Amino acid sequence: MEAIPAKITPLLLQEMDEIIEEGWYANRSEFIRDAVRETIRRLKAERLEAAVKSDVKWGLYGKD
Repeated sequence: MEAIPAKITPLLLQEMDEIIEEGWYANRSEFIRDAVRETIRRLKAERLEAAVKSDVKWGLYGKD
């Protein structure tokens, strides 16, 4: 794995640590990896949805 330095606001760090202390994640690294995976998944889904909408619009009206 590769380490990536990042700066996080104190409030985000506090909220992240609270979630970790509640047992949702084992540590900060696990939390951040999951957040990155979820963001990638969401953005891919949004791009796919936009492409499908564009295709449907083109199919219905012959233009974007």
